[in-house]
Amino acid sequence: MRITHRAVTHTALLGLNGNLAAVGRLQQQLTSGKVISAPSDSPTGTNTAMRARRDQSAALQHARNISDGQSRLDATDSALSAIVGQVQQVRAKTVQGLNTGSMSATSRQAIGVEVGELRESLLGLANSTIDGRPLFGGPTTEGTAYDPATGGYVGVGGAGGTPVVPILRRVSDSEQIRVDVTGPEAFGPPGSDLFTVVSDIADHVVTDPDALSSDLAALDVALARLLDAASAIGARSARMEAAAQVNTDLQLTLKTQLAGVEDVDLAKTIMELSQQQVGYQAALQATANVIQPTLVDFLR
Repeated sequence: MRITHRAVTHTALLGLNGNLAAVGRLQQQLTSGKVISAPSDSPTGTNTAMRARRDQSAALQHARNISDGQSRLDATDSALSAIVGQVQQVRAKTVQGLNTGSMSATSRQAIGVEVGELRESLLGLANSTIDGRPLFGGPTTEGTAYDPATGGYVGVGGAGGTPVVPILRRVSDSEQIRVDVTGPEAFGPPGSDLFTVVSDIADHVVTDPDALSSDLAALDVALARLLDAASAIGARSARMEAAAQVNTDLQLTLKTQLAGVEDVDLAKTIMELSQQQVGYQAALQATANVIQPTLVDFLR
């Protein structure tokens, strides 16, 4: 078989173009810092990178959910702690009012006024909000959980035959955490809730001291309910903190995984580029020596 000069030239050019393409690819990787600049560079790596980016996006959304949920839980915990402190003050005043033999009518009147003011403060705390939504109102669109004038519950869930509608935050693909507690769950059902009990104490300490014993028992029940609610919020807050740590670790793992697929190994790539450039220069020299132009080539 006769090998023509044209065939030799064509083969040499194919080899040179292949070497030049390899040099260009390595230079592109060094410039961008990425191994994959197009899906065709590595279909398998592209698929892995797409999955990692999808998981990263989900993890970032879960992180935002965790941050929002933790803020709500912290605000609820602070409000409940303040309410417990004030209820304990009401209890102390109630015990003081039970001393019927050594207290004047003026002193009872003063205790009644103080307990009444504590009730107003408790209502204010029960109407605490975050981002314009009441902490103890459930998924309500109203601005308060309790009517400031009457003390009646105006939130959603837990009263009036309406079941509790929990507010949840998804913290992972498989876990959701409740971030609220409704007014009836924390303060008791309407009609026998904390604010009704405190109102009765403010009235009875002046008008009917003998009724304070039953009021004190009802207040202790309300206080126990408050402590249970605070414990539940604390447990959910601990779960949220654990979920935040898991989420942080997951994001780091996904970032490392994505870097392993996409990021270039700088030292290795520089070495490969140097080798390709040396090979390309050698190929150019060898081709120039093999394919010597003649006068006939210029006459064609």
